[in-house]
Amino acid sequence: MANLRFIVSLITKENDYQVEQAASAQAAAHKLGVDVQILYADNDAITQSTQLLKAIQAEAPMRPQAIIFEPVGGTAFPQVAQAAVSAKIAWAALNREADYIPQLRKKTKLPVFSVSSDHKEIGRIQGRQFAALLPSGGSVLYIQGPSENSAARDRTAGMQMTVPNNVQIVSLRGRWTEESAQRAVESWLRLNTSNKTQIDVVGAQNDLMALGGRKAFEGVSSIADREKWLGLPFTGVDGLAKTGQAWVRRGTLAATIVVPTNAGQAISMLVEALQTGRDVPERSFTVPESFPPIEKLTVKSDNLTAKTEKVAPTV
Repeated sequence: MANLRFIVSLITKENDYQVEQAASAQAAAHKLGVDVQILYADNDAITQSTQLLKAIQAEAPMRPQAIIFEPVGGTAFPQVAQAAVSAKIAWAALNREADYIPQLRKKTKLPVFSVSSDHKEIGRIQGRQFAALLPSGGSVLYIQGPSENSAARDRTAGMQMTVPNNVQIVSLRGRWTEESAQRAVESWLRLNTSNKTQIDVVGAQNDLMALGGRKAFEGVSSIADREKWLGLPFTGVDGLAKTGQAWVRRGTLAATIVVPTNAGQAISMLVEALQTGRDVPERSFTVPESFPPIEKLTVKSDNLTAKTEKVAPTV
């Protein structure tokens, strides 16, 4: 009997979380005897929809049994999802609101579902991190993902729920990559207002954008200004073992948020559903965690305040 064949469609190779998504998909596929093809959309929604429609419209023997995808754009491709189900292809959306799923599930016995990080909870955790790092208040330079992306919007909304009133947010936009965040911060630094804005923490909606922000500050010509910027706490999201968590341990980042990958989980759910006929939940969530725990950030912040008070010159 031939192996099941799945397509996993991801946003870009230039993002460590997306690369880890691919690795988790390949590991699950290997374990379960599934043939998996990984496609990258190069951060372009048209490219992604074209790649998926090409697979869906192929001759029946060449079609996959399931598609797992993390959308690039602002929607989760409802027309493409409908085309997939019409072609007898199961469908799993990752890390995105997909409000068409309940309707599609009524029309087919195929597994159709979403598996997502809890993006609002990610934002809430990041707001608590900002509060712990700024016990007396201050300002955060906040590098968000694309405005059309629901994950970015949900992370912002969650952060706003928990960040204290005495912490001000100055927002910039990136596209989940290191390079995009570096460009955004460099553009902001060229504004006259940047010299007049007190920033106490740099927070980004993923670890790569936090790193991109650091790189922008490394290029500041004034040594004093460069040291001031690079001395700030930087925080991110994703918290992969070899990148985000390692950067926290090295001191490059003050904190990150560990977001479990879910492509492998989606493959496992699809295999079970296709082989046993069991239903799958319409929507499942993974659970994010602060790294380090919030209370340790509070201790670090208190220690920093104590040190500052101890060495402050008397007047």
